[in-house]
Amino acid sequence: MNQRHTTWHVQHKAGLTRGERAADFLRNGMGSWTFVGLFLAFMAVWAAMNSYVSPTRAWDPYPFILLNLFLSMVAGLQGAILLIAAKRQDAIAAAMAQHDYETDVQAKTEIDRLMAINSRQLELLEELRSLLAQRPVTGTDDGGTSRPAWDA
Repeated sequence: MNQRHTTWHVQHKAGLTRGERAADFLRNGMGSWTFVGLFLAFMAVWAAMNSYVSPTRAWDPYPFILLNLFLSMVAGLQGAILLIAAKRQDAIAAAMAQHDYETDVQAKTEIDRLMAINSRQLELLEELRSLLAQRPVTGTDDGGTSRPAWDA
């Protein structure tokens, strides 16, 4: 009795592969202010640890060549992940456009059907008006207005 109505979007999300879900998760994570803040904090801690805290035993002394290597790897991975996620967004947009088109076609069919019914009703009303206009007037009611013969 209490069945959950699922939309096509929910059904589509349920059919995603593990890689597609991971790409969406990473895209949502990397596209946030939280990620930017944590990334900047990490870089500041890295620089502080290697420059001020233990400058004699630094694992990556200034100019931070190891950090540059890590940043290059992150940038390469981010580019690939963002492209995967963008490709998925394009697929979602195409599916939404197709769904909108199908809904529009269905709505147009229904509107055409309702317009045909409305046209037929208007024709019937015109026929009734013409029949009423052709009926003879036989008398008047209490207010002095004419009334049709069948009301007399």
